[in-house]
Amino acid sequence: MNPQQYEKVKSAKGFIAALDQSGGSTPKALSLYGIKPEAYSGEQQMFDLIHAMRTRIITSPAFNGDRILGAILFEQTMDRQVEGRGSADYLWSVKRVVPFLKVDKGLADEGNGVQTMKAMPNLDTLLARARDKGVFGTKMRSVVKHADAKGIEDVVAQQFEIAKQILAAGLMPIIEPEVDIHAADKPGAERLLKASITKHLDTLAPPQQVMLKLTIPSVDDFYADFVKHPKILRVVALSGGYSREEANALLARNHGVVASFSRALTEGLTAQQSDDEFNKALDASIASIYKASVT
Repeated sequence: MNPQQYEKVKSAKGFIAALDQSGGSTPKALSLYGIKPEAYSGEQQMFDLIHAMRTRIITSPAFNGDRILGAILFEQTMDRQVEGRGSADYLWSVKRVVPFLKVDKGLADEGNGVQTMKAMPNLDTLLARARDKGVFGTKMRSVVKHADAKGIEDVVAQQFEIAKQILAAGLMPIIEPEVDIHAADKPGAERLLKASITKHLDTLAPPQQVMLKLTIPSVDDFYADFVKHPKILRVVALSGGYSREEANALLARNHGVVASFSRALTEGLTAQQSDDEFNKALDASIASIYKASVT
């Protein structure tokens, strides 16, 4: 693990940009960016267009390590180039932004009020490739929809089991058990989730650490214990369907937690904007998320 990257993620001011929409979420991301499904045909064209969008974001003068700690990439993005360099290498070497990789293969069907992750049979191979390309850490997402103790324990147990595999490969795992913002008993789900995560943190052997990516909680500073926990490198928050304005306002009330926004980061950016308009809009977005992250 690169010690400069570790220190940046641990203690620098800023937030993590989530640029990791995968096959299922790419059409919606492109649509919000002003490219409708009828404008392209087939997966290849779709992924070319989303890579062009991500390249435009990453290469923008507004996007750099002064305010952005890290960026989460989709596997195809990691395998592509930005201005003639591998994407992860470009992020760190040119922008001083720490590269992460989304490694999950999507969500399994709902059971016990949750969606665990689908199997990842080739994970070790992917982790080795990521490490060789200069990636610092990984991200994997599960979803909690109800305050079901068994389901939540299943989610957390799976996350920590795979996190240990990722740590063994020399990478830093971001554990993401998202609580659906529309969950009927969101505060109850968060209480169960916090208890389960706390228990599983005890199974990590020092000096092992993980990162947590969590839904902004219903109770302000509910995850303050995690922010201070010696086995947690950083706690980041997802935007979860909130608008950027809502997500920023909620995040600012949770001290020590920083953003890892996806849709809220790119809100208001379109393919039709001139470079000047695009860069100004991105700069304003980054500035507002940075401000909410440094409270």
